[in-house]
Amino acid sequence: MSSTMANTGIAHAQDPIRLEVKSHHFIPDHFTVPAGQRFVIELTNHDDTVDEFESYDLKFEKIVVPGGTISVHAGPLHPGTYKFFDDYHPDSATGTVTVTEAP
Repeated sequence: MSSTMANTGIAHAQDPIRLEVKSHHFIPDHFTVPAGQRFVIELTNHDDTVDEFESYDLKFEKIVVPGGTISVHAGPLHPGTYKFFDDYHPDSATGTVTVTEAP
């Protein structure tokens, strides 16, 4: 995780947003990005089962095997809140992206 994201909770378009899924929960389960910019999410699966990283709002769906890492591209987006989830564990593995106006 970049020190900028760790300190501010806001990712910049050039920094991949690094998520983990562990015990069928996303860590972190929320992050913020600026409006109007594309971004990359990298997800590492620490569970011993396959997960399906999915978002109807962000328009992606990708399988991640145990111990594997995948990347998805998203955006540019308008300000708002967008949901993502693990389709195989939708009751426990959920998260959101908040998109804010760029400063």
